[in-house]
Amino acid sequence: MTSSDPTLAACDYHSNGDVVLTDFTAKSADLGWYVVNDNVMGGRSKGDFEQRHGELSFTGNTNTKGGGFSSIRTNPMELNLSKHSGIQLRVKGDGRRYTWRLTTNARWRGRQIGYWAEFDTQKDVVSTIDIPFSSFTPRVRGYQLDGPALDPEQITGMGLMIYDKLDGPFALRLECVKAYSANKAD
Repeated sequence: MTSSDPTLAACDYHSNGDVVLTDFTAKSADLGWYVVNDNVMGGRSKGDFEQRHGELSFTGNTNTKGGGFSSIRTNPMELNLSKHSGIQLRVKGDGRRYTWRLTTNARWRGRQIGYWAEFDTQKDVVSTIDIPFSSFTPRVRGYQLDGPALDPEQITGMGLMIYDKLDGPFALRLECVKAYSANKAD
């Protein structure tokens, strides 16, 4: 579900049962974001981020001759989001497709499983994007697995990635990340 607004606004703290995970302001916890680009596997994409003025700006350039992705991730954390239905993002997009990534303590052949959910953006449009936990698919190094399903009781990390198999510049402004309430109508 996506809704659009003309401008980015402060994260709404009065939503029923929603939990703000970060809004990139001084009152928000530092999640220790860091960059992981495809150069870890010989790729040539470049990406970085900047946090300021209550938002995180994720920018760079993807190059499909190699891995073709750029991402930012949080330091390890412990979140129990079992009383929620999913993740809500408030973004200003560039028309490209992005991926929200969650991790838990789940492993496949000793490797950490990443749970991916893709979402589309519209160029220069601010959108609120709800991503149900049921939409996240388990992956290891980009390869989709049959399971296990995401356990929202054991979230150990979050991330934002661009891996849309296109070359060129990207720019996404992320204003707010929430866990939305289980009693919210979908």
